[in-house]
Amino acid sequence: MAPAEDDQQPLHMLFFPYLIPGHLIPMADIAALFAARGVRCTILTTPVQASIIRSIVDLSSPPIDIAVVPFPEVGLSPAAQSGSRGDHGKLQQAARLLREPFRQFLADHRAGLDAVVSDSFFPWSLDVAAEYGVPRLAFLGTSMFARCCAESLLRDHNPDDDDDGEGDPDAVFSVPGLPHRVELRRSQIMRNPDQLAFVKGIYAADQKSYGELVNSFHELEPDYVEHYRKTLRRRAWLIGPVALASGSKEVASRGTDALSPDADGCTPWLDTKPAGSVVFVAFGTLGSFSPEQLRELARGLDLSGKNFVWVISDADAASSDIWMPEGFPTASRGYIIRVWAPQVLILNHPAVGCFLTHCGWNSTLEAVSAGVPMVTWPRHADQFFNEKLVVGELRVGVSVGAKDYGSSAETHRVIGVEVIAGVVRTLMEVQGDAMRSRARDLGLKARSAVEKGGSSYGDAGQLVDELMARRGR
Repeated sequence: MAPAEDDQQPLHMLFFPYLIPGHLIPMADIAALFAARGVRCTILTTPVQASIIRSIVDLSSPPIDIAVVPFPEVGLSPAAQSGSRGDHGKLQQAARLLREPFRQFLADHRAGLDAVVSDSFFPWSLDVAAEYGVPRLAFLGTSMFARCCAESLLRDHNPDDDDDGEGDPDAVFSVPGLPHRVELRRSQIMRNPDQLAFVKGIYAADQKSYGELVNSFHELEPDYVEHYRKTLRRRAWLIGPVALASGSKEVASRGTDALSPDADGCTPWLDTKPAGSVVFVAFGTLGSFSPEQLRELARGLDLSGKNFVWVISDADAASSDIWMPEGFPTASRGYIIRVWAPQVLILNHPAVGCFLTHCGWNSTLEAVSAGVPMVTWPRHADQFFNEKLVVGELRVGVSVGAKDYGSSAETHRVIGVEVIAGVVRTLMEVQGDAMRSRARDLGLKARSAVEKGGSSYGDAGQLVDELMARRGR
């Protein structure tokens, strides 16, 4: 018997990313990954966001479609629509207003859609997808380790209920129910009631979804993959590192429509430096520090005696006349990139010996993939969890000692010049060889995971097969 006509058609998956680069870029990588497996992929997004991922999408084979809908009118200029200007309240308002364009797309295309991969920051997409009979796969873009920690804290434990510490923000508590002992300070976890309510809504929607896609690989955090799947009974497919799997890692302009004018000179500068001698400093597209902290960081890099490449944000660049020490940096030892840098290319340069990072999961996984150890400086979101994974479990990082959970706009205890310089020297000199060896081993495992026969390659294939089989039910 000839197969039904529907079985002859490739799967069609809709990708619905959140609006900021840290969510957009891995979602575009995931679409490219599945497109390479023969899936018809469509990304639903807005004009500014489409321009950010264009460099990834245009290189996909077969092609990826981008369905562009207008950015909701919430009073944000195009320059602020990616979240780089810090107006996150209006960005969240815009995200909520995308519900109707999303619903309309499903109404127009539901007959040909096999699944929607929705960012977890759109928890309402679960109900809309269910309304049209389309299975929803959630993508939060963090590690299995962070997922397990957050699940435990949200469901089973409130450190404020502990008898010890009497409310001391520096009191240490153990996250319960995990494969290993994980300790955090009270000050390092989310406490804002509105933020907690939002995160609980995200996790509730993800748990009711068809399953979850995870930008990680089994060999990186095997105990937490097993814990998530078997103990927490969550359906998850690990398909990362997606930047490697999509084949886009060599593109200098990957994830931007506006390359920094400083970026062109970075590789030639790095080419003049000995192998493993450069500290790469970057805190993500949304990271920003107080002028006092920036001054201490600049002085700490100078005091460390190490070469460095430092990426500073739009806001920090604008205030550099306030915080940047006179004559900093010297051209021989330091190179500054303003606003945006080709991070993957820099991390893979032989001259780079460590990465001073905020521990956002994209950055963490890019460092792991490049085999580069890390100096960790988390700020908020999943970053303190990721630091515990990097420093405590993987042993490829040294903590700078950040204690305060909070956005860039909130007060953080200033970390001093001596501490910064000391931690950089510790990683580069005292612990460098051992950490680099472990990091290189993880990098090899990361590349193997996405190759044919690897664990992530297999998980992606299993999902494709399952969605195809679902057609016949």
